[in-house]
Amino acid sequence: MRTLLVTGPGGSGRTTVAAATALAAARSGRRVLVLSADRADTLGTALGGPDAHPGLTARHLAPDDRFRDDLLALQERAASALDLLGADRVDGEELTPLPGAEELALLRALRDAAHDDAYDTVVVDLPPAPKAIATLALPEQLRRYLRRLLPPERQAARALRPMLGRLAGVPMPASWLYETAARWEDELAAAQAVLEAPGTTVRLVAEPGPAGADAVRTAVAGLALHGLRTDLLIANRILPDDSADTWLAGLSAQQHKTLSEWETTYDHVVRAPHLGRDPRGTDDLAALRLVVPTAAPDLVAWPVTEAPDGDGSHAYVWHIPLPGVVRDELGLIRRGDELVVTAGPFRRIVTLPSALRRCTVAGAGLREGELRVRFAPDPDLWPRGR
Repeated sequence: MRTLLVTGPGGSGRTTVAAATALAAARSGRRVLVLSADRADTLGTALGGPDAHPGLTARHLAPDDRFRDDLLALQERAASALDLLGADRVDGEELTPLPGAEELALLRALRDAAHDDAYDTVVVDLPPAPKAIATLALPEQLRRYLRRLLPPERQAARALRPMLGRLAGVPMPASWLYETAARWEDELAAAQAVLEAPGTTVRLVAEPGPAGADAVRTAVAGLALHGLRTDLLIANRILPDDSADTWLAGLSAQQHKTLSEWETTYDHVVRAPHLGRDPRGTDDLAALRLVVPTAAPDLVAWPVTEAPDGDGSHAYVWHIPLPGVVRDELGLIRRGDELVVTAGPFRRIVTLPSALRRCTVAGAGLREGELRVRFAPDPDLWPRGR
């Protein structure tokens, strides 16, 4: 399965590029599903209709119904607690989706599509980059919260809870709470597995220029922090460079300056021309000349290497790739067995590899787009003779 996640700055033409990518893949003989949670259904507008091409299925997600069903089911399971508190029941007709419902619906659809044998390529029209990165980070973050709130060892002791409740003299969490947490854990783990699969990559879309360059740099850093791979940077709406209009010629020169920087910095940059109008329908999408999905780049590794010191002792270095990050935007905190890494507006909490949990942080440095965190073995925890 090849999964392509399309995002970029707001207004950069993400939906158009997602539609054009899906169309190119379908015309190459692939069975393609393209997903969007945009309430305005701009994806359908770009494709020109639901039957744009044989082998291409467009699906517009409506999170309202699933959100309503989930909340009503939770209310039913918690009926006894709500009655005890004297709470009024909520009717389904009065429920409206809360913030985040669209993101969860998109993750569920992505998880389901990855296991649907009817498709071999899935293209996802994501929200603008900052929101998209937050959405893609949700499965890992929510699983961490669940483990903190309801540790697995507590869930494992289900048979002991009634007895423990009597001994402690306080009510214990009901079984349905643990069952719900286990179901959520399974669903989130399945979504995270799709995002971490070898065939899943992100395609960034941006208009070349100063604002686009800043947005791309920030997005690339955020994606790398969360272990997400970028296979293409699509420079969208490229103006012709032979215009007699001095104003357009000035904009074109600015675009080409940024393009030159991108093609020097990033491995794969594709140019999509400005058509002089908003693309609509298969002819316009084909005119963008976007490539068919390529093979996914290698998975991004965070390796640990051994770094012997001059005095004969050993240290270890954890290599965390963070392209585009500058020193002033970087933050690093060790908290127990976890490391909190901040890169610009993005933050990720990662669990230390087992060997590093017995070490102390001895320093960190940013070099050539890579954060290198140095660890020294803790004498109180490290086996003697090592």
